[in-house]
Amino acid sequence: MVNLVVIDLGSNSVRMKISQIDNYGSFSVIAYQKEYVRLSENMGNEKTLKKEPIERTIKALKDFKAQYSKLNNIKIRAVATAAVRQAANQQEFLNLVQKEVGLKLEVIAGNTEAYLDYLGVVNTLPVKNGIIMDTGGASTELIWVDKGKCAERISLPIGSVLLSQNFNLGDSIKASDLYQAMNLAGRTISSIRWLSQVHNLPLIALGGSNRTIAKIHRREMTTNVDDLPDVHGMHVSTRYIFDLITRLISLDKEQRMQISGLAKNRADVIVGGLIPLSLVLRNLQIGEVVFSNHGLRDGLLYEYLADNAI
Repeated sequence: MVNLVVIDLGSNSVRMKISQIDNYGSFSVIAYQKEYVRLSENMGNEKTLKKEPIERTIKALKDFKAQYSKLNNIKIRAVATAAVRQAANQQEFLNLVQKEVGLKLEVIAGNTEAYLDYLGVVNTLPVKNGIIMDTGGASTELIWVDKGKCAERISLPIGSVLLSQNFNLGDSIKASDLYQAMNLAGRTISSIRWLSQVHNLPLIALGGSNRTIAKIHRREMTTNVDDLPDVHGMHVSTRYIFDLITRLISLDKEQRMQISGLAKNRADVIVGGLIPLSLVLRNLQIGEVVFSNHGLRDGLLYEYLADNAI
């Protein structure tokens, strides 16, 4: 019996999932924890991780360690994505984590992150052909699935925290700021040549900002927490998504915080986080979105299972 500890340090949050794997390759999730650390906060043009976000992250990682240290026969896979990947003081941060927590973080490339998203999705949803889109705090991954295979994948340096902070989208939104943010994101997305070949394919969305759409939608369907449908595999129309984004843009931060299904600590980055999705939906004429609760962390699990198959 192995306890696989997967830690995913993103730009907005850090998450831990512990899966207990038996000798036959069957597994069950025995623990899950998420902390909003906003590691990419105020990185600025100089791309440096700042003191307070680093301290929040170290504390969260220590809390995680207090949990997994109680377990026997643990295997740890701890990865860091866009914020650390882009940081000028990356090595200094990694050394600090090693010293303070005793944890060796692996900084994975954008293409690796995209491939792990692919593994997490295709092993949990019946996807044969489609586009997978993962919008994080500092990057967006796009993957083309063709006949079940990963045909193309790319990681773009645009995300919820970066777009929201760089273009003042956190509170009341000015048209000029929104235009500039969409212009930058649009130019970045339009640079992907293979996107012209994938019109009208299903789109599978993951990442905290994208999943917020499904969480808001299900709260509108029922107020009974016990009856809330699962986000994983939920279908939502593009028309609903465009109407919701329009509504979010019209509100200030305080008003967005009152929306059921929208986490309060995401209210200042949700508009920036939904810009990439809105542009892809418009450009590719996609009629609906399927949401996934499984991505990178699950990809690491399935990768481990494949590498350690009996």
